[in-house]
Amino acid sequence: MPGPTDHVVVVGAGLAGLSAALHLLGAGRRVTVLERSGHPGGRAGRLDLRSRHGTYRIDTGPTVLTMPELLGEAFSAVGEKLDERLDLVPLSPAYRARFADGSTIDVHTDAAAMTEEVRATCGPAAAAGYEQMREWLTRLYRVEIDRFIGANHDSPLGLLGPDLARLAALGGFGRLGPRVARMLPDERLARIFSFQALYAGVPPHRALGAYGVIAYMDTVAGVFFPRGGMRRVGQALADAAVEAGARIHYGRTATGLERRGGRVTAVRHIGDGTGGERADAERLACDAVVLTPDLPAVHRLVGRAPRRPVPLRWSPSAVVLHAGLRRTHPELAHHTISFGAAWERTFREVIDEGRLMSDPSLLVTRPTATDPGLAPAGSDLLYVLAPCPNLARGRIDWARVGPAYRDELLGLLARRGIDLAARDGAGDLDVARLVTPADWAAAGHAAGTPFSAAHTLAQTGPFRPRNLVRGLENAVLAGCGTTPGVGVPPVLISGRLAAQRITGAVHRPSSRARRVPTGG
Repeated sequence: MPGPTDHVVVVGAGLAGLSAALHLLGAGRRVTVLERSGHPGGRAGRLDLRSRHGTYRIDTGPTVLTMPELLGEAFSAVGEKLDERLDLVPLSPAYRARFADGSTIDVHTDAAAMTEEVRATCGPAAAAGYEQMREWLTRLYRVEIDRFIGANHDSPLGLLGPDLARLAALGGFGRLGPRVARMLPDERLARIFSFQALYAGVPPHRALGAYGVIAYMDTVAGVFFPRGGMRRVGQALADAAVEAGARIHYGRTATGLERRGGRVTAVRHIGDGTGGERADAERLACDAVVLTPDLPAVHRLVGRAPRRPVPLRWSPSAVVLHAGLRRTHPELAHHTISFGAAWERTFREVIDEGRLMSDPSLLVTRPTATDPGLAPAGSDLLYVLAPCPNLARGRIDWARVGPAYRDELLGLLARRGIDLAARDGAGDLDVARLVTPADWAAAGHAAGTPFSAAHTLAQTGPFRPRNLVRGLENAVLAGCGTTPGVGVPPVLISGRLAAQRITGAVHRPSSRARRVPTGG
């Protein structure tokens, strides 16, 4: 970045903005963060629901935490240590998969444990296929993490080289679903190692093989949970940034950019007055700016949207039911995937036809399995996520459909053995909150999806919205709408990449030199 970069304003105290702030602080920059809400975390939000039994501390955003070493990188940029900021618990199993035929498979990240699980449930041939799958996922990760995921790209031509050839030889540009099915002919296993493509906004049978790296993060590198909830991640990053010298102003919404020539000279912002801050408009002078809101908000701040040959395609959305329960459900793991009988049809319904899944597969998270303190004594907390169409694809009246769909989800859970129905005149439900695409849209997420732009071929790597802003030499982007993409690990990486755009590339040891966990 040309010119002075002494004072950087970061718009948004989400995980991307806080990652950028820490890396900038570590490079000697002065950093000020503007955050519209009253706390850090961004999409990794928080909600406290109270009843006469006590308080349920709910995480409203991501519930799956992988690749904690990326958090470690951010903390180490300012001389901090991850384990001094967060108490991360490795989950075992990482997931429990429940299928329509009544069978269950626990997903272990330890190689020996998972091989034995597969052998016991699916047979010795499937166990051999799993070992082959694990090796393939690990090789994908090693090829992709530094060169394709963890690097800034200015042109598709910059990808040309030996690593691109290695990725192609591994099947990275083929289709994920068929590749997985060849190694794991048992459809249950194939689902476990390919459903993650939906995180990227595409069905497994159409996703690039390269997106198997998400399954690596989930099933090989390990899944973790921070005591105190996912909200602790944003708070820990913010605390470290403040102790390193950053100033974070909560309750401040960026409303515009002042510029002179091709440079941003100040960020205009306004407060809502609810947190004791000034409610009038102010300006904050800066030498550079990192913009982390969702892409439409960024385009409003910049004053234009970049021209693209075809419009951006948005990921599917999700309906989320937060449920505080009067009793515990020890039969549920921390993360349970409840698969319906249907598979490819469900993706077609949500992504192509804009309809609700007729036979949904659900992610049921029970954080109180690991941290009972998130709910009143003797109670449980459930987070039920059902993929659904975004508002651009599905014209659903959520004000009318939402309550009925909530009841449908509760009935579906009961039929699948997670019964929250009334007993002795009182139901298990103590408190509940339903979040629909209409709510995501009200929070500022494009097309009513918290998962931003889909990872189609035309929106992947150098074809994804760049983290540079054409016409502004001192503005960069971070967050799930830009490179490298959606999910906690990519978002943390995006913050580092944004900081490197400002400060110049920082040497990082190659992942090939770092220990890559393979279990055992």
